[in-house]
Amino acid sequence: MATNRIYLYPKWIRLWHVTNALMFLVLIITGISLHYATAENSFISFQVSVRLHNICAIILTINYGVFVLGNMFTGNGTYYRKWRKNLWPKLWKQFLFYAVGIFKGEPHPFPITKKQKFNPLQKVSYVFAMYFGMPILIISGIALMFPEKISNTIFNISGLLFYDTVHIIVGFVLSVFLIIHLYTCTLGDKPGTLFKSMVNGYHEEHE
Repeated sequence: MATNRIYLYPKWIRLWHVTNALMFLVLIITGISLHYATAENSFISFQVSVRLHNICAIILTINYGVFVLGNMFTGNGTYYRKWRKNLWPKLWKQFLFYAVGIFKGEPHPFPITKKQKFNPLQKVSYVFAMYFGMPILIISGIALMFPEKISNTIFNISGLLFYDTVHIIVGFVLSVFLIIHLYTCTLGDKPGTLFKSMVNGYHEEHE
């Protein structure tokens, strides 16, 4: 059985991806601990959670800057900018593959190539997560780190409450996205095939 190998993930992408994943996991854990902490009980010490959350948030923000600049000045950005015609039918086709076709052993409707790294569902979800969700998460997080600098009221509610609510909602949505992303990463030829790509940079498929 022949193996098709395509080099899709240069070192900077792999380093960014691993850093992003690790920081986000720590932020989820510390965020949950902070959200449900009480004076008598907390999953992680309140002070430790605050310190870890803030440090990882700063690293995540810097790392996000690397992602944006990298996509601006390398070919990786083309994967996010190129949109094909008839998007909705292609989204539906990809959804049916994930929901039914993959369990029947059907071929992937949009196989990965050097010019097409993402299938339609991946592209839409990645653009939403990275270019809409992440900026909102970062901006609301910065506002919470410096509460004395934010507006007193927004939409007739406390500015602190507003940013906290936005931060929690977007954080939850991106956490769900991360879980789905991890699941779909097990859908390669073998459960560990796609994870291996983040080690050696090569996407591998058996023909």
